[in-house]
Amino acid sequence: SRSIIISEEVSPELAQKIFSQLVILNRRSETDAIYVYINSPGGCADSGFAIYDMLRFFKAPVVTICSGLCASAAVMIFLGAEEGKNYSLPNSRFLLHQPSTGIRGSASDIEITADEITKTRVRYNEVVAGVTGKTVEEVTKDADRDFWISPQEANEYGLVAKVISSLSEVQ
Repeated sequence: SRSIIISEEVSPELAQKIFSQLVILNRRSETDAIYVYINSPGGCADSGFAIYDMLRFFKAPVVTICSGLCASAAVMIFLGAEEGKNYSLPNSRFLLHQPSTGIRGSASDIEITADEITKTRVRYNEVVAGVTGKTVEEVTKDADRDFWISPQEANEYGLVAKVISSLSEVQ
């Protein structure tokens, strides 16, 4: 099957597994769609961006389907689908928010890390804005605090192309 299931925290280990699967699936066919099913609480932002980039890197078309929870870094993966090919099942939930971390170290190192987190936040908001048609400012305001939305609200927001109940509804 040309399916990838993401049902765990986004991590470097998950990214490595996804990369391997994408290489194999793309090598088998560059024209048949790859279906990515997501039920994840998010996790490592860098791994989320890496998976997003890899989903868009290969020629094979990518379809993403949220089947449960799509939060934080998992939203980035969800947005890796071809335009209009990101779907949600009716009882899923989405969470947009700013990156967070537990920083320890010297004041100068904490400042450097804080700057990097701010850059990550800006890039995350730019990607979400690019897909949804919202302005970066709107996304930044919405994601400033935990921003929970239902599949129907995510569809209205532009995050989800269509809420589906059956695979036959995927176009």
